Amino acid sequence: MIGVPSDAAGTSGAPRDVLTRLLALSRPVVMGILNVTPDSFSDGGAFFAGDDAVAQARRMIEEGADIIDVGAESTRPYGNAVAVTAQEELRRLKAVLPAAVGMGRPVSIDTMKAVVADWALGEGAAIVNDVWGLQRDPDMAGVVARRRVPVIVMHNRDAADPTIDIMADLEAFFERTLAIADRAGIARDCIVLDPGVGFGKTAEQSMIVIAQLSRLTSFGLPILVGASRKRFIDTVVASPPDRRLGGSIAAHLLAVAHGAAFIRAHDVAPTVQALRVMAALRDKENGREDGRG
Repeated sequence: MIGVPSDAAGTSGAPRDVLTRLLALSRPVVMGILNVTPDSFSDGGAFFAGDDAVAQARRMIEEGADIIDVGAESTRPYGNAVAVTAQEELRRLKAVLPAAVGMGRPVSIDTMKAVVADWALGEGAAIVNDVWGLQRDPDMAGVVARRRVPVIVMHNRDAADPTIDIMADLEAFFERTLAIADRAGIARDCIVLDPGVGFGKTAEQSMIVIAQLSRLTSFGLPILVGASRKRFIDTVVASPPDRRLGGSIAAHLLAVAHGAAFIRAHDVAPTVQALRVMAALRDKENGREDGRG
């Protein structure tokens, strides 16, 4: 098993304590993306095979990932994902998720299905990452509450509407999600907000979300941003998904500056480097001597 560095948050202790330990790192938390799917928009199924996926999880941990986010159904943010059954999603996960859990980093389960989330939590996953913010599967909030685990709730829409105020839409969506969570008995300190860059948004709206991210700090909850390889980058500088590293890092650095505590990324090593260098430079700017995180 891979050793866990002293500043990494392991998976021991009560499930809800995982989020507390991650936030106690006092630096942006990096979530490495592991798509166990044949049709991911970003990596084209490069890690669909079990052995390849496990090797990629190990690589991301070695590169500094604090969390491994495992998903087995593509949610392709541009509306052309192929839905899979819960049985197929579980089949894909069984070859990968338990092995990832055994590597000593917290594992989040990226799923819209309560039954999949419940199985993954039973196998040792520590966090639920729901791209529909508890608003798609009516049983999801109950699973999270019963398991007493942190949940990442993402803003989403069935289709982009360029005429709306996207920040107002985010705020209304999260109010609904928080009401659902409260009714289910999910502790507020177990919730992380994700504005859903690229999901149900135009490229312009995705950029607005990042630029105005600080508006979401009014909820008093940690914020996660996943701008990695998203299509809005292509509208600024034409580039295929695997050539969007520079744009991804630029978006993530600005997101952290505006309050993001978690960054979800495909390219872990350069993302960790960028975030650590930014922190070191800020320490010098503020007159602190040691910028190492």
